[in-house]
Amino acid sequence: MRTAVLSLSLLLLGLDAGTAGAQSVSEVVGTRPTLSVPTLDGAGFDLADHRGRWVVVNYWATWCAPCIKEIPELSELADRDDVEVLGLDFEEIERADLDAFLERHPPRYPIAPVDVYDPPKAFPVPRGLPMTWLIDPEGVVAAGFVGPVTKAQIEQAMVDAAAAGTAGG
Repeated sequence: MRTAVLSLSLLLLGLDAGTAGAQSVSEVVGTRPTLSVPTLDGAGFDLADHRGRWVVVNYWATWCAPCIKEIPELSELADRDDVEVLGLDFEEIERADLDAFLERHPPRYPIAPVDVYDPPKAFPVPRGLPMTWLIDPEGVVAAGFVGPVTKAQIEQAMVDAAAAGTAGG
């Protein structure tokens, strides 16, 4: 029951953000966001520290079935030498519950819990989950994906950005 209430709450939060003038994907593509967040491993993640590599920023939640399905493919992307992945856990959850979930579904990339009432300003509040951003090696948003995304779709967006000359790598 708690999961259903939480899911509904986040869905409503996303809809409120969407009606409050949240930026569209096309408005964010081409921008150079700044993002620095503490991660569960204590290392932290600063987008500026990853220049020269592609960065995938994925908003997700433990109750989101498509988000869970993405974890193995995002982990495969994180295994590449030219890609960093960051998971932004966008939900209200106790740390012990999140740790237990991650034990069952271990990502091979850092996870940062996000305060749903005060999310990072680098990107618009997600209108739904999952929500994924692709940042090029120069730190510029190359693409945004609303809803589930595959490794192949992200890799194609990387190829497209490089071919268009909008990616530095």
